[in-house]
Amino acid sequence: MSTGAGIDYSSWDHIYVSDDEDVTSPFVDTSSLFRMRHRARLEKMAEFQQRGEDLENNFAECKRLLEEAQGRLRELEGGRKEGEDEEREAELKKVQTEVRKLKKDEKLFEKMMEEHQREGKKMPWDVDTISKEGFSKSVLNVKPVTKEETEKEKVEKHKFFVEKYAKEIRHFGMLRRWDDSQKYLSDNPHLVCEETANCLVVICIDFEIDEKHALMEQVAHQAIVMQFILDLARTLKVDPRGCFRQFFSKIKTADKPYQDAFSHELELLKERVRSCAQIRMENTMKEMEEEERQKRLGPGGLDPVEVYESLPKEIQRSFDEKNIQMLQEALNKLDPEEGKYYLERCIDSGLWVPDSGEGDDEEENDEEDEEEG
Repeated sequence: MSTGAGIDYSSWDHIYVSDDEDVTSPFVDTSSLFRMRHRARLEKMAEFQQRGEDLENNFAECKRLLEEAQGRLRELEGGRKEGEDEEREAELKKVQTEVRKLKKDEKLFEKMMEEHQREGKKMPWDVDTISKEGFSKSVLNVKPVTKEETEKEKVEKHKFFVEKYAKEIRHFGMLRRWDDSQKYLSDNPHLVCEETANCLVVICIDFEIDEKHALMEQVAHQAIVMQFILDLARTLKVDPRGCFRQFFSKIKTADKPYQDAFSHELELLKERVRSCAQIRMENTMKEMEEEERQKRLGPGGLDPVEVYESLPKEIQRSFDEKNIQMLQEALNKLDPEEGKYYLERCIDSGLWVPDSGEGDDEEENDEEDEEEG
C-alpha cells in the first residue's frame, strides 16, 4: 500500500527491536538476561562483519597476486625464444597454471561477496544498526538540552500533573486488555510519562493499605506496562509517546523470555508495594500512639502510663485502689531519696495532684476553727 504521495514503506517491514533493548526497571534482575542476549547478538553481528572484511581482504589479496602473476607471465612470454632450456619452459607453465587458478579464486571471492551482501540486506534492522548516523545532523526524536530540574520543581510538577489527570490515570490503571490500554493511551498520549507511573504505584499502595488486594494487583500490572514503555523509550532515545504502540505490538506476540521478564517485574513491584504499605501502616500507628502520648503528658512533661509502669508494685496498687494512705505507707517504706524520686515523677506525670489533697485538709481545718469559735 502506498500513500497519496507515492511513498513506499515496504522497506521498513523487517525492522524490529529485539528483547535485549527492553531494559526493565529498575522495580529485577532481568537486565542481566537482556545484556546477555544483547551481547550475543552483537557478537553475531561482529562475526558477520568480520566475515565480510575477511572476504574483501582475501579478494584484494587475490587480485594483487593475480596482477603479479600476469606480470611475470607477460615477461616470460615476451622474452620467449625457440629452443630455450626446459627450466624456462617449466617456469612458464607454472605461472600459466597459477594465473588460471587465481582467476578462478577471484571469481569465487566475487560470488561469495555478493552472497554476503545479499545476506546482509536480508538481516532485520535493530537498535544497533538502525541508529547509525546517516546525516551529519538529526533533529528527530532528540530531546532538547535543558537545565536540570530541582527537586522542588519535580515535586511541584508531579503534584500538578496528578491533580490535573488523577481521573484519567486511575481509569488507565483499571484497564485489563492490551488493546484497551493502547487505545486509551492513543487518545491520551500525555499520560505516557514518569508521573503516571509514579502515581499508579501510589494508588497500588493505597489499595493495599485498604486491603483491596485484587485492585492493587490490577493497577500494579498497568504500572509495569508504563514502566516498560518508559524503559523502551530511554533505550531507543525517543519520546515515550512515540514508542508505546511498539511496546503493545511486541507484548501481544512476545516470546516466553520477554513474558517472563514482564511477569517477574510485576511480582517484584507487588512485593515492594506490600512492603511499602506495611511500613506506612506501622508509621501511621506510631504517629497515632505519639499523638495519644502527647495528650497524656502531665504538667512536668512525663507520660503517666510510662511512669505508672515504672512504679513499685505497692505504689501501683495504691493508685489502682485510689488509696492515699496506702500510697503514703508505700512511700515511707522506701529510702527517702527514692520515695522523693517516685513522688516527683507521679506529680510531673499528673498521677498525683498534691494541691487537691492539701486543699481538702485546709477546708477541714477552717471548719474546725469555726466550730471552736
